[in-house]
Amino acid sequence: MAHRVVQWGTGNVGFHSLRHLIRHPDYELVGVHAHSPQKIGQDAASIAGFSEPTGILATNDIDALIAAKPDTVVYCVKGETRPREVLEELDRILRAGIDVVSTAMIYLIYPPFADASLRDPLEAACRAGGSTFFVSGIDPGFSGDVLPLAALQLSDQIEEVRVQELCDYSTYEDPEFTGVSFGFGRPADYTPPLSMPGVLRMGWGGMVQMIADRLGIELDEIEERFDRHYAPHDLETPMMKVPKGTCSAVRFELLGLAKGRPVVVTEHVNRLADEAAPEWPRPPEGRSGVHRCIIKGNPGVQLECFVTGEDGDHNTGGVQATAMRVINAIPAVRDHAPGLISTLDLPVTPSRNVV
Repeated sequence: MAHRVVQWGTGNVGFHSLRHLIRHPDYELVGVHAHSPQKIGQDAASIAGFSEPTGILATNDIDALIAAKPDTVVYCVKGETRPREVLEELDRILRAGIDVVSTAMIYLIYPPFADASLRDPLEAACRAGGSTFFVSGIDPGFSGDVLPLAALQLSDQIEEVRVQELCDYSTYEDPEFTGVSFGFGRPADYTPPLSMPGVLRMGWGGMVQMIADRLGIELDEIEERFDRHYAPHDLETPMMKVPKGTCSAVRFELLGLAKGRPVVVTEHVNRLADEAAPEWPRPPEGRSGVHRCIIKGNPGVQLECFVTGEDGDHNTGGVQATAMRVINAIPAVRDHAPGLISTLDLPVTPSRNVV
């Protein structure tokens, strides 16, 4: 019997999640939550770019969506910018006994690491409703847990676990959130939100702590580093226009330090032009992006992951993969005991949708 699902959010990730849910034989779409007034009342197929109607109309009526009695909500809003409203929505869903798989609230990728002000209310809601809550994506998410956990099965005498996202973001059309957060197209005197102390740790520190805990090591601290590269000339990209002298590439690292040296590291290099910051790490020749895990050990191991979307673009592939990471986890989340869980709590969750 198909899992009854509600798609919550129809933005960058939610749009692709909705497309996958409509086409997937294991899921029955019973509701769509939309924020935009232009989308409310539209058929889910129209929002997803399909011609054949589903009969499911988008709404912002939370009571009606809960009354549809879904097994699971696929929650794909931009929750990091409005945590109070998101917590209120999640509380209502979880208390109604509905599981949630989410690409939002990345601070909860690894619940033991999350701030208690976020974790505790959701744990209480899960207890009250007997529901389960899981957050993931591709990065944060798959690249920082599934990929290193796979690589570590081949290694020994581990010196360092390094997770990298090296990606050209120029075709990722999200200037309002990603552009602002990273500081793309802004001058040196602009302070990108990601560069503020503690912000990187909130977003990606859970991945570092998860692997450290799985390795059984105690971290002294998680150190943040943030650097920018500035364009030598004007750039026109699908993401945004980048004036000369403004930021065209960002590099950041979180270093999990044990006994004074980095043991678990996550690193991002995100460019808006291939020519930007040539001295920083790059994807392999001919590739616009890679998620990579490097284990310095005996033996050393390096795994690389490339994603391609249905339009042939790597950024579309990344957004689709983010959605599928949680969609494919739905059956395992449904089988799990109530509470906030992470990748460490789940079995392998492959797709079974063979075409």
